[in-house]
Amino acid sequence: EVLRGPQGTLFGRNASAGLLNITTAMPKFESGGLAEATYGNFNNIRLMGSLTGPIAETIAFRIDGLYNKRDGFLTDVTSGRVLNDRNRFLVRGQLLLKPTEDISIRLIGDYNQKNEECCGAAFIAPTQNLSRDAGGNVVSSPNTVRALITSLGGNYRVPTNGDKYSYETSITPGEGYEQRTRDWGVSGELNWNLGSGTLTSITAYREFKNRSAQDADFNNIDILRRDDQNRKFQTFSQELRYNGKVFDDRLDYLFGAYYARETLRTDDNLKYGVDYERYVNAQIGGTLPTLAALVGYAPPAGQGLLNNTGIVQGGFFKQTSTNYAFFTHNVLAIVPDKVNLTLGARYTNEKKRLESAAITNNNLCGALRAAPAFTGPFAALNAARGGATALSCVINNSAIGFAKGDSGTVRGEDEITGTAVLSWKPIDQILTYASYSRGYKAGGFNLDTAALDAPCNLTTDLGSVATGIPSCAARRALGANIAGNARPEASDLQFEQEIVNAFEIGAKFDWRVFKLNTAVFYQKFSNFQLNTFNGVNFEVASIAACADDLGGRDRDLINNNSTCTGKSRPGVISKGVELEAFFYPADDLALTSGVTYTDTRYANNLTGTQGASLSPVLFQLPGAMLSNSSAYVVTSSAAWTPKINETFSALFYFDFRYMSELNTGSDLDFEKRQPGFTVANARIGLYGKDRAWGIEFWGMNIFDTLYQQVAADAPLQGGGTFRAVATQINPATGAAPTANQLFVTFPAEPRTFGVTVRTRF
Repeated sequence: EVLRGPQGTLFGRNASAGLLNITTAMPKFESGGLAEATYGNFNNIRLMGSLTGPIAETIAFRIDGLYNKRDGFLTDVTSGRVLNDRNRFLVRGQLLLKPTEDISIRLIGDYNQKNEECCGAAFIAPTQNLSRDAGGNVVSSPNTVRALITSLGGNYRVPTNGDKYSYETSITPGEGYEQRTRDWGVSGELNWNLGSGTLTSITAYREFKNRSAQDADFNNIDILRRDDQNRKFQTFSQELRYNGKVFDDRLDYLFGAYYARETLRTDDNLKYGVDYERYVNAQIGGTLPTLAALVGYAPPAGQGLLNNTGIVQGGFFKQTSTNYAFFTHNVLAIVPDKVNLTLGARYTNEKKRLESAAITNNNLCGALRAAPAFTGPFAALNAARGGATALSCVINNSAIGFAKGDSGTVRGEDEITGTAVLSWKPIDQILTYASYSRGYKAGGFNLDTAALDAPCNLTTDLGSVATGIPSCAARRALGANIAGNARPEASDLQFEQEIVNAFEIGAKFDWRVFKLNTAVFYQKFSNFQLNTFNGVNFEVASIAACADDLGGRDRDLINNNSTCTGKSRPGVISKGVELEAFFYPADDLALTSGVTYTDTRYANNLTGTQGASLSPVLFQLPGAMLSNSSAYVVTSSAAWTPKINETFSALFYFDFRYMSELNTGSDLDFEKRQPGFTVANARIGLYGKDRAWGIEFWGMNIFDTLYQQVAADAPLQGGGTFRAVATQINPATGAAPTANQLFVTFPAEPRTFGVTVRTRF
């Protein structure tokens, strides 16, 4: 069940923009079952079965199981193995107890596990350097980073047939993308009819554990990698609801309370690879040995100045969350069967606490601190000499950790949300409505040291020697507000709660053989939580807008120069129109179609958390469409289920989904655009009497459409984008930046097809 718009006045947790409500099949007091087996390309094997029936007069059971194994579709040309495979199973058991006519108790336990290699990435073509010529035109040349890595043995796989990418990658021998997941949960639901209403109690516990590895540079020379990233998520929740009807059923009311306690633990060991030092050395013209001599540094045996295999980002984070809420949802029949007024409200209290410890062992930090002032090609490193100005050096020098009681480690929130809907049925076949709802998504902490505020960092200054990226000192000279010795704080990791105010008007028409739903919507998001992928981890950035004119400073590449001192306003506006049509011209023929136009766009004059400057990485956001948002989405399906004779029936099914152009990068880089595309699926089946058995031949993405899901910057492999070169000018020199960034994409599945045999009894 798709519930659009803010939720939270009916059940469960609050949701700011909609949710999927999934209700599993209950045990039955009649014996029965079903089974199905599937085989498809990529050696796809999928087995599923279910049994249900009575154990005693008042107890019924149900057990469901699923097993799925499939080869991957992304080939590692280095080893020949395939990535992005499937290897998973799930089992769920249920008991339904009916001790009386008025009481039912449902107990559920489930367990699933996955041992897969996901998610490999492919490089995006073309790879190129971008700059401006004397006439100010953007010109391209062979990519110097790609050439450098190729000279070191790298094997970039990009297509030559005009496609943006191919289903090929090249990873470091011995490395991979292991994903080992264990997920289980138990719940108990009580429904008790008290005559005047029904009391519902739901108690649940869930635990999720994931261990993953990643060849973090996405190529076969060893620049960056991790082999032991862990996540553990534990949730206990308790919900109580009471609903009933009064005043001759004119008022349908519901009152509820919700409590949840969650603990999220993560740890990481992102490391420099064994090729990292020679890669950096090649970037800066083979001068690392000279630099080592300048600082008088003799690295430990088997290690270099940059400490091969040293930890770049390590340690652990723990976030504990306590949430409680009270909610009500009421439907008043002002005119029975004609005019209804729905009023709902929710109060939510959320508190989160952070604990963490981070480590790194970059040898260059100690070397820089002990070095005399640099001259010549290394002068730019003077800005990074102080250990507190380079994030990795700060962590190494003082073992950054945040404990209970530290400033910025606790955030608490209180929010009131709700909904109001007025509906009117002028005739039985037409329902019209107008609604307002206010939604809320809790703020929190980024569990990643990359989110710590250290704008003047070693990577930037070292890169400035080789690539011309402005150093910390140079950026200060341009007016950037960069602290020289600012120690990262827990508050750097926080992101704000998201609030949405949503308005909608619509109508639903039902003439039996033809149904039509129409809606016009308008939504305003304050402190929009943008989930950004930095090539290594995901981070959440709060996006708001300043009521004052920032003069375009939110669009430049200068850090910390667009702080908002005035009032804030919503950072994202979403508006559009949606049409859904259903046509049933015959008993065994169903046609559906849907068209949605959405303009989901960032405001101008954008700011970050609590009016802070928006990161320069996000300079393309102001006024632009959101990532993964298409202006037009068109869907359609046709299902024909003709009866062949008294024994046999058939199925002919086809559907498609078209999405207009979108950008798959959270920073909206031009290189991460995905042109409009269509994905189509089809199915043909033959069934026995009462569908006791059936066989289906199916295909997904039958036209083998090539499209990407997410694109990202390849970590440590270049910098800059097309729009930075095309639109940005250095105010001090009048020069435009250059770009040599390489990009990766996580591809969607190609065409899959197979056969499914099923039976039920």
